[in-house]
Amino acid sequence: MTKGTEIVTFGCRLNTYESEVMRAHAEAAGLGNAIVFNTCAVTAEAERQARQAIRKARRENPAARIIVTGCAAQVNPDMFAAMDEVDLVIGNDEKMRPESWQPALALHANEKVRVNDIMSVTETAGHLVQGLEGRARAFVQVQNGCDHRCTFCIIPYGRGPSRSVPAGEVVHQVRALVENGYREVVLTGVDMTSYGADLPGRPSLGNLARRILKLVPELERLRLSSIDSIEADDELMRLIAEEDRLMPHLHLSLQSGDDMILKRMKRRHLRADSIRFCEEVRHLRPDIVFGADFIAGFPTETEEMFENTLRLVDDCGLTWLHVFPFSPRPGTPAAKMPQVPREIGKERAERLRAKGEAAVRAHLDSGLGATRPVLMETPTLGRTHQFTPVRVSEAARAGEILALRLAAHDGKSYEGRAA
Repeated sequence: MTKGTEIVTFGCRLNTYESEVMRAHAEAAGLGNAIVFNTCAVTAEAERQARQAIRKARRENPAARIIVTGCAAQVNPDMFAAMDEVDLVIGNDEKMRPESWQPALALHANEKVRVNDIMSVTETAGHLVQGLEGRARAFVQVQNGCDHRCTFCIIPYGRGPSRSVPAGEVVHQVRALVENGYREVVLTGVDMTSYGADLPGRPSLGNLARRILKLVPELERLRLSSIDSIEADDELMRLIAEEDRLMPHLHLSLQSGDDMILKRMKRRHLRADSIRFCEEVRHLRPDIVFGADFIAGFPTETEEMFENTLRLVDDCGLTWLHVFPFSPRPGTPAAKMPQVPREIGKERAERLRAKGEAAVRAHLDSGLGATRPVLMETPTLGRTHQFTPVRVSEAARAGEILALRLAAHDGKSYEGRAA
């Protein structure tokens, strides 16, 4: 039986951050004997995993109150409310409000569903997290929601319109985290490169990052989570070239390497735009390492179209790939398009992952013998400035930055030794 509030997180880094905000609210309110599921709606599989975990939690904790929130709960509250195991469903806006976690509301609510119209939410407040449990780096939410309508994506309906946290509040949070001992901060959001469009003066993401680095000089490492390369602003490009404290690792939302598929996805870039961006950034910062998100088996994708995506890995010089076989989401335009057989989508995803594994091996080969500063996440695992995992045999202290020689690798991570 759980005594306090246990939070089970699915999905993105933003959910990880928001789970810590909820944990703080629940602890401050004295909420106990509750299990909170912070769900993801990016794929149907993510929803299935959440339902499975909820059923297991009920079997193991028959007396606990089970609360479901997150994107899947926002877009499909009735599905979770229909589960006998679930006591309460709350929306993505409600979950960030301290009052939602008062025991009188959370444990004794008369209504089972408390989910408002996420499209009516116009602001995102800054929520200070003094450090994420068991993590060496801290995440700061700078933006939420999305104004774009990619044909495969349900997330705008789970997160609402794009809205930004004022720069002053972000700087305040980063400073507090650094004072609390964190040496790396990751800026995160749903569509982070749209940052500032809703704020006075329309500051850009690059402007925000520069202000953080200038006003918090003690911050040693600033990292960006996933960005949309077509929205990267000039200030951000200058910062990439000029600021060593901005980590040389960018994760790009590319999704496909074929122009026709990109158009059918309603993306705002073409294949050539991705290649041009990677070439330009690599010219500005030669040690940059790119990650990218891809969907394999999107509706109407032919083998030739998929081959264009495979080739993009080399053409852009990508390393860290997040690959998803297409999963149709009810309510999205892509769900109504002619579908690629599921087994073909899965097979293409495996080929794309294999391409990514080869790219990781090549990246690891290229760094062998070098000495790099490594931020330790656990006593035995850390990451370089390029986000490359490094394992050590002698236990270190999480949060330390060690100078380690990259002595060997197993195709996935380096073996690090004291320099």
